[in-house]
Amino acid sequence: MINSLSGRFLILTVIGVMLAEVMIFVPSVARYREDYLNQKLEKAQIASLSVLASESNRISPQLAGELLQNAGVYNVVLRRNEASQLVLSSPVPGPVTTMVDLRDPSAWYLIQGAMMQLLGPGEGVIRALGSPTQGSGILIEVAMDQKPLRDAMVDYGLRILVLSLVISVIAAALLFLAVRRVMVRPITRVVDHMAAYAQAPEDVRLIIEPQENIRELRAAEDALAGMQRQLTGSLKQKERLAQLGGAVAKISHDLRNILTTATLLVDRMESSEDPTVKRTAPKLVNSLSRAVNLCETTLAFGKAEEAAPVLNLVRLAHLIDDVIESERLAGDGSVTLIDDVPPGMSVRADSEQLYRVFSNLVRNARQAIEASGNPGTITVKAQEDDQQWEILVCDTGPGLPPKAQEHLFTPFEGGVRKGGTGLGLVIAADLVRGHGGQLMLLKTGEEGTEFAIRLPKGAAELSQAAE
Repeated sequence: MINSLSGRFLILTVIGVMLAEVMIFVPSVARYREDYLNQKLEKAQIASLSVLASESNRISPQLAGELLQNAGVYNVVLRRNEASQLVLSSPVPGPVTTMVDLRDPSAWYLIQGAMMQLLGPGEGVIRALGSPTQGSGILIEVAMDQKPLRDAMVDYGLRILVLSLVISVIAAALLFLAVRRVMVRPITRVVDHMAAYAQAPEDVRLIIEPQENIRELRAAEDALAGMQRQLTGSLKQKERLAQLGGAVAKISHDLRNILTTATLLVDRMESSEDPTVKRTAPKLVNSLSRAVNLCETTLAFGKAEEAAPVLNLVRLAHLIDDVIESERLAGDGSVTLIDDVPPGMSVRADSEQLYRVFSNLVRNARQAIEASGNPGTITVKAQEDDQQWEILVCDTGPGLPPKAQEHLFTPFEGGVRKGGTGLGLVIAADLVRGHGGQLMLLKTGEEGTEFAIRLPKGAAELSQAAE
């Protein structure tokens, strides 16, 4: 109960109402004390006027005692002119311990006096001064026992306290029920939806449907629904990728055998003297190479993770020469490939993985230029400083379309060519990240496209990437 939202709100409500009641209680008790003393002064004034109305301003001691007892005071002093007159008097049992001046008192004066009297011992005589009513004098002064006053204040305070408790309980109960209906129940509904969704996040039927009219709760439901839809879509996509990887893994062995047989047949065809066969054989070899590459690419992406790179010093110019030579053989001759890497530059990397990175980038650029039908140029250049190596792959092709830029590193969505898988850049980016570096698109447009690969030189980054 205490650990629940509604329970804590109930406790805070009770505390808040009690604090409000305390703020009301203090001035109320002060006002009650003022009224009590004013009533005593009024009764004392009536008693004194009875004396003054008698012949020679004298009455019997018995009548004087009855008047003082009725007024609840020990004596009455009335000032009508310049001199004060002791109109009624009786023995005072002790010294005066408290004095209250009710002639135009301030609120703080009344509150302070009431609290001191309420919290004090309550013994002794109180002396009260006030202004007579109806212009019957300048000043009236009485002395009285303060115990009855304190007892009356305590009784009044207890009645206010009980009333405050009743009001607090009723208000807290109403607020408790209101909070449970307006806030706790909708929150509980959202939590139940989240728990049910966590059991089967692939089930679209378990996505929460926003229903609340309260703006904040509706915003929370909308955000949760959006997150659940995104997560469900991602899980379905991963499931499809896992199924694809499993299917490709099952057929990869037979597919490789078929491609191997086809390659052997093409090798025999290349020895033929027929000009048509000689002209067709290289294209068949390129087609088979593309098929093998697509199979290996799909299998590589289907793995849970790439192998950790084996870092060695690699002569970058030699590696780029191998990539360019392979692409020249695979191309149709309309693309000029330029190796502008400094001959002596070496990078610390995994040569096989780095070859795959540049092969994907250069192949994508070559195929884009060939698909445009215009000649073009691909240039690979590199530079270094104390912090990193930077290798740039630049082409003069048609540039990347907006959709490809939006899903550049998203598997099966960032492809540019018709029939392309969109895996080349994804695999290249993963391999570069494995080296602790970055693969980024610097620019693209009608003037061409430029990718940058940045590999760190720091030992810490390289060690962390290898792990």
